[in-house]
Amino acid sequence: MGIFSGIMEKLGFNQSAQQAAAAPSPSAAAAHSPSGAAAAPRPTVQQSPAAMPMVDVMGQLEKLAAANPQKLNWRTSIVDMLKLLGMDSSIAARKRLATELGCPSDKLNDSAQMNVWLHKTVLEKLAQNGGNVPPDLLH
Repeated sequence: MGIFSGIMEKLGFNQSAQQAAAAPSPSAAAAHSPSGAAAAPRPTVQQSPAAMPMVDVMGQLEKLAAANPQKLNWRTSIVDMLKLLGMDSSIAARKRLATELGCPSDKLNDSAQMNVWLHKTVLEKLAQNGGNVPPDLLH
């Protein structure tokens, strides 16, 4: 499992996907007729990505920050975000995460630039995967 997958898991993305998968689809319910005979096969309708459940990224991180004795600012710091999630925030871990997410090589050699890129990219990817991330943090 990659580091970004770990971030998603800590924020509950896997639970949301599992809940969506467990919900019966209308086509599955319609496949059986009341008489017990199989109904004519119906084409399977794929759900669009917009139908995936929303994960409250902001709410979860705010709750973790409020409960943490340290004053961690996940809104501006990838290090603080990783600490809130109970993940390794070392430079080595952040470099692995940056490499995993496709960070440009020129930013990998400058930890400040890498951290800024990483923070923005993690939030963007969380939003792309169904997380509610405040629009002002995506710019």
